[in-house]
Amino acid sequence: MRISGMIWAVLLVAVSLGSPAQAQTGQAAGRWSEKQADDWYARQPWLVGSNYIPATDINELEMWQAETFDPKRIDLELGWAQATGLNTMRVFLHDLPWQQDAAGFQKRIDTFLTIADKHHIRILFVLFDSCWDPNPHLGKQPDPRPGIHNSGWVQSPGAAALKDPAQYPRLEAYVKGVVGRFANDPRVVGWDVWNEPSNTNEGSYDKQELSGKKEIVRQLLPKVFAWARQAGASQPLTSGVWEGDWSSLEKVDPIARIQLEQSDIVSFHNYGKPAVFAKLVRELQAYHRPIICTEYMARPNGSTFQSILPVAKKYHVAAINWGLVAGKAQTYLPWDSWKHPYIDHQPKVWFHEVFRTDGTPYRVEETDFIRKITGEK
Repeated sequence: MRISGMIWAVLLVAVSLGSPAQAQTGQAAGRWSEKQADDWYARQPWLVGSNYIPATDINELEMWQAETFDPKRIDLELGWAQATGLNTMRVFLHDLPWQQDAAGFQKRIDTFLTIADKHHIRILFVLFDSCWDPNPHLGKQPDPRPGIHNSGWVQSPGAAALKDPAQYPRLEAYVKGVVGRFANDPRVVGWDVWNEPSNTNEGSYDKQELSGKKEIVRQLLPKVFAWARQAGASQPLTSGVWEGDWSSLEKVDPIARIQLEQSDIVSFHNYGKPAVFAKLVRELQAYHRPIICTEYMARPNGSTFQSILPVAKKYHVAAINWGLVAGKAQTYLPWDSWKHPYIDHQPKVWFHEVFRTDGTPYRVEETDFIRKITGEK
């Protein structure tokens, strides 16, 4: 008998939360104390890695759907990462595969974690994402648009679900189901509950964006943090600030304030030069939490492995660059490709990515440097 995704979600939530008393404990659990966060961080190695999607996939749906999930390719590429000294990958999930087949999606996540563990790599999973196409759909994903950076990435939840409160119970089931299933899994290093929640995608999909998106997200984001806590996550929760002034809670925008106040560990994005990176780290130190940079490395902007990793190591900041292997996502192309596609020529310098599709390093001096700095005591 085929069990629907929603029924599986309910069953898995029940299993993950346990007895009514345990569920009540989960509901009462709050944000980690500063000591809890510091104690957790003290047990970690220096976390260094990449945002990861296989080269053969254009977006996170293609990565996770049963028809295109490719363990062999994942095993190959994570082997390249391991050999370079990387120990962490940030990986985007999506609510639609859970809605379609929760049990199958859960099994594929477990398979992925087994492969990552084989290569001594732990995973920071991203649950929701406000970036790029607001109209995701299951099934065959689009081919890459020639010469354009991240031309097929999709948001989770999409605009249709975001504007419809009737769909929030299934989003809750997805969060609680996934987090609950892997809540005590040592292969999972943490949960990034929402990537760039305030992003409205100016210059790409802004004309297709949901009206009032920021206010809807502002109201939903605290609920997502609560759902993940209720699922009993033993790993830290976070959501990375990425725009605005973070120097004090009085200066941040409403969504960033929720991110900073709800996160167990502070995370941020920065694609600027090392002096800017260091300044932002010093500002975020005022929140007295471990700090993870979950996106950096844009070569033309002066954000490189050689410039940023020494600063991150000095301040004991975890560092996860954008992109591991060049492929269908085309994020080796710069952001300006949305205005000026690289159709008849290639950029002088790659924007993101460490490896070419065949596994050769884009720059051998970079992989040598990463291996050296991550291997230093």
